[in-house]
Amino acid sequence: MKKVLLTFLFMLPMLSFAQQTLSLEDCYTLANKNYPLFKQADLLQQKASLEIDALNKGKLPKMDINAQATYQSDVTGLPISLPNVTPLNKDQYRATFDVNQLLYNGGLIDANAKLKAAQTKTQQQQVEVNLYQIRTKINQFYFSVLLLQEQKTILLSKQAQLASKVNEVKSGVKFGAILPASEKVLEAENLKINQQLIGIQFEKKWLLENLSSLIFTTIEENTIFVQPKILNDFSNENNRPELKLFDFQKEQIENSKEIISKNNLPKINAFGQAGYGNPGLNMLDNSFQTFYMVGLKANWNVFDWNKSKTEKEALSVSAAIVSTEKETFLLNNKLQLQEMENEIYKTEEIIKSDVQIISLREDVVKSADAQLKNGVITSSEFLVEFTNLYEAKTNQKTHEIQLALAKANYQVVKGSPLPPEGGTN
Repeated sequence: MKKVLLTFLFMLPMLSFAQQTLSLEDCYTLANKNYPLFKQADLLQQKASLEIDALNKGKLPKMDINAQATYQSDVTGLPISLPNVTPLNKDQYRATFDVNQLLYNGGLIDANAKLKAAQTKTQQQQVEVNLYQIRTKINQFYFSVLLLQEQKTILLSKQAQLASKVNEVKSGVKFGAILPASEKVLEAENLKINQQLIGIQFEKKWLLENLSSLIFTTIEENTIFVQPKILNDFSNENNRPELKLFDFQKEQIENSKEIISKNNLPKINAFGQAGYGNPGLNMLDNSFQTFYMVGLKANWNVFDWNKSKTEKEALSVSAAIVSTEKETFLLNNKLQLQEMENEIYKTEEIIKSDVQIISLREDVVKSADAQLKNGVITSSEFLVEFTNLYEAKTNQKTHEIQLALAKANYQVVKGSPLPPEGGTN
């Protein structure tokens, strides 16, 4: 029991400092899963299944029950009187059971079902396009939080070194090597850092609330955001969901043309009728009778004044419009990618300079530190160089986050998935 207790006490600090992590890919997945628009894909599929099922009902027999009672001002009569033949009554009655069965319509029902499936694919892809556009907003919020996270780390490091320097200055003031005002200058800078940390805290809270709204998941304030490591992939492959949307739109147009062609094919139906009425089929028998009738019916529209041809030409124009929209999209997408490539290369070169600047600033701070200890310079002069160093470190982290954001946006514009976490730059 003591060993278990000791083990628990040993692990307690580890458990208390455990923090949740969140990756950019996690945000994409959560947005796709939880965003209200995502539900439309399943709803559209359900709607299409029901509509296709309703269309296929047209292949089943159509059955109707009809009844009527009429009174007319005159009836058909014979100009002569015949034995056993009575004139028709002016009040007449009829009840029938009618059955119609489609035998052939050129596959029009199947063509309509095919068109409905194509329309559903188009609508579902439009949902995918709308969901995909959320990624740019996610990137903006995610990397803004990531930047604040890095800035906070730098400020805490700066504050820790400043606290150490305050202790050194206090010792110098005590022995008369440094002026008393020097301590207050450093303490004022410490208060300034506290103000910056407060600003970061509130700005991060606002950003987390916005990101949480996009992914419909509560993000705790102590969540660690993982910086994605994205490869420079400048290949010509483009996987934007809009390209599939254009293809589905053209497929839908082709299916519409097929329906127009099948509308002009002959249609054959079998029908049957059974009834009871007065009179029946024998108009000379003025009594209630049962009767039936069966037959075939054919219909063929052999000339429609080129209506079908005109409708197909209109659809061809629609297909041409879709093609121009696709070409325009690809052109604008290419120009956008070229601009972003240039931004990525530029930021990479700036980061190389940041490394050199930090190295030089560190040397300057070391020299200023020695001068402060020897009373050659004041704490204010030291603080200038000290602040310049941490400003350079902040600039480097800012540029690194900007580079990561540019690469992530590049992948979004190109339609490429993010690599698994832990890849190389």
